[in-house]
Amino acid sequence: MPSAKTRTRRQTAPSGPPRKVAMRETRPHLDGLSEQPEETHDESVVPQWENEYEFSEWFNGVKGDLIEESYEQYQSCLDDLQQSREHIDDILANTLGLLDSLSHLAKEFNTVESQTSNFEKQCEGLLAAQERDTKLANGIQTNLHYYEFLDPASRKLNAPGAGNTVRDEEFSDMLRRLDVCLDYMETHPEQKEAEVYRSRYRLLLTRALTLIRGNFVSSLREIYSSVSKKLTDQSLNDAALSALLYAKFRVGAPELKQIGVEIQKRAVPPLNSEQNNEAEYQSLMNELHNNYAATRVKLIVPLARKKLNEIAQTPSASKDLVAFARASISYIRGLCLDEYDLWGEWFHGQAGLYDFLETICEPLYDHLRPRIIHENDMSTLCQLCTLLQTRYFLDPEEDPEQTDLNQLDFSALIQPALEDIQTRLVFRAQAVLRDEIERYKPRPEDTDYPMRSKQVSLTVTDTQISGTKDILANTMVETKAPLVNDGNENSTTSDQDGKWDFETQTALKGWYPTLRKAIWLLSRIYRLVNSTVFDDLAHQIVHQTTLSLHSASTLIANKSSPADGQLFLMSHLLILKQQIVAFDIEFVAPDVSIDFSGVTNTFWELRERGGLFNPRNLMRLVGHGLVPRVVENMLDAKLELDGCLRTVINDFINAFATRMTASLPTKFVDTRNLQHGELVYPSCRTIEQEVPALRKILNAYIDDTRMKETLVGAVQDRTIQIYEDFFDRYMSSGKDKDLNEAVWDVDTFASWCENIFQVGVAGLHSERANDFTEDDDGEEGLSTRSS
Repeated sequence: MPSAKTRTRRQTAPSGPPRKVAMRETRPHLDGLSEQPEETHDESVVPQWENEYEFSEWFNGVKGDLIEESYEQYQSCLDDLQQSREHIDDILANTLGLLDSLSHLAKEFNTVESQTSNFEKQCEGLLAAQERDTKLANGIQTNLHYYEFLDPASRKLNAPGAGNTVRDEEFSDMLRRLDVCLDYMETHPEQKEAEVYRSRYRLLLTRALTLIRGNFVSSLREIYSSVSKKLTDQSLNDAALSALLYAKFRVGAPELKQIGVEIQKRAVPPLNSEQNNEAEYQSLMNELHNNYAATRVKLIVPLARKKLNEIAQTPSASKDLVAFARASISYIRGLCLDEYDLWGEWFHGQAGLYDFLETICEPLYDHLRPRIIHENDMSTLCQLCTLLQTRYFLDPEEDPEQTDLNQLDFSALIQPALEDIQTRLVFRAQAVLRDEIERYKPRPEDTDYPMRSKQVSLTVTDTQISGTKDILANTMVETKAPLVNDGNENSTTSDQDGKWDFETQTALKGWYPTLRKAIWLLSRIYRLVNSTVFDDLAHQIVHQTTLSLHSASTLIANKSSPADGQLFLMSHLLILKQQIVAFDIEFVAPDVSIDFSGVTNTFWELRERGGLFNPRNLMRLVGHGLVPRVVENMLDAKLELDGCLRTVINDFINAFATRMTASLPTKFVDTRNLQHGELVYPSCRTIEQEVPALRKILNAYIDDTRMKETLVGAVQDRTIQIYEDFFDRYMSSGKDKDLNEAVWDVDTFASWCENIFQVGVAGLHSERANDFTEDDDGEEGLSTRSS
């Protein structure tokens, strides 16, 4: 380290610039030396040198003087330089010392830095360990929190009188904590004792909910005991009875509903829970419902039975099932509405509600079911069924989303009674079908045709005048508007039902009894039973009616003539077809079988005609006879009717056409004495006789002119077709060319038939005559035509 003296010198004599100052300070001395001769010598005194020697001597003398004169200045400058050098040396020494000190300090700083870095790392490690330990401690404390709750909860639930605390807020908090602990144990099965604590917590939760069940049941028992004692008092009026049965039960209902919700919340399993995981809690909830229902049933059902007995003993209800049903159902409905409202004050939701209300309705079922089973009058059953459907059931066309789910659905409660009525109605309908249609024995006056045909008026519209033999089977019949009893709520009275029966019988007068009964039966059960049941029953009714009409047609044919039987069947089938349109009978699944009879019949027919190997006949064989026919044992009603109509119309047309052309020869004799048209004249005379008979019998059964003319035209077409077949056979015989004169050509015969049959012309004259008669008769004629 430099001394104080050295430090002072370095301050007074700094290096660098002071050196220049010293140099400037010595310069005046030199200037003085140069100027001094000027003061002592004059320019003219300047010596003159002769040679260099003189100059050298002079210069040496002057040099010595100069040196002597400037010695002190040089010495002073030298001293300054020495001091500067020493000062610089001190500075250099100090600098080296500082560098050594700095180097030492740098080493020490690096050591401190290394130690600090190590210390920082150690601190970070300690902090991380501390944080890990803190987190672990907190996690242990948190997890331990779920385990620590077991003991206090167990003490509370197993303490004496624990059931008295179920309505406290602390009890609900404890249940929530039990749920939290259970959820924790279920979501952390990896923890060592999670499964053990899970089972213990579940036992505690079951214990808590069981305490709620016990408190709920005991409260119900107390309310029932209090109410039942007062019910023994016979002097209670309706207001007091209502207050006793309902106001008493509403007092503690909110608290009991709240604790019941605690069970209900846990009785509904979560979406991701195991199946049947909450069955135990659901059984506890069912016990609450059952205990409440049993308590209410013991109070309400005896009163309901007593009231229904009083209703049943009233003069109107004792004899009239509909009046009893109206009064008793109205009473039970009011009772169910009151119980529905009271249930909402005790429980949340409707689980178990309708089972309880069905028990309330059992007295009604007990009264209605025996009377329904013993009721044989279909009108009464229909009125009763209509009453229930129109008053207590929603319209099928109404949007179900518009119904209020918070209101009582009484239709679900009255559904068993409606099903009993419908079952009985279907049974009675089947009995009527069996006794009065299927097994009907016609009386002589029932088959007195054509005399009774005057009472039947048949009108067919949109019928073509000329056409084929299948036209009539596809026409629409219009006798009257279909006779459907669209019963509404007001039509359930016996007076209006009797009026409808009278009007219906008047409209159906003149129809065959089984047809009349079938239409009456369909109109009765329409829309009163299930659509599928109605469709099945309607098919049976139509099928049996068709068979009955066939049987009657056979009797009439044997008694009068085949044409009378065919027209009777035709007119009644057309009426039946028109009437069933209003009932929307759907198709049924048929019982299918295979019939091969058509194959052999077609082969024998072609063989007899001698055209078995004709390509044209073979195509007909494939189209009509070669493929087995599918037989539907239970055809759709409409298809069955169409088939029967087509058959009877074809039979009627073929019968008249065959009779008209019966005199056409089947074998041709080679004779040359035949006159022109001699083979045709007998058939022409027959046709001239049969056409008036055809129109006469049609007038006896059919009132519609267009339908009659259509049938006449169909007979004409069939007659011409038969003659055309005859003419082809005649021409193919070719034994004699002169034979052509014995027959007419087809066009000539057809033209002649048009003049004889007068299709449309005669009918038009007849229609004009009828219109003239109707104008004279006025309203009487109109009513006769529309009857």
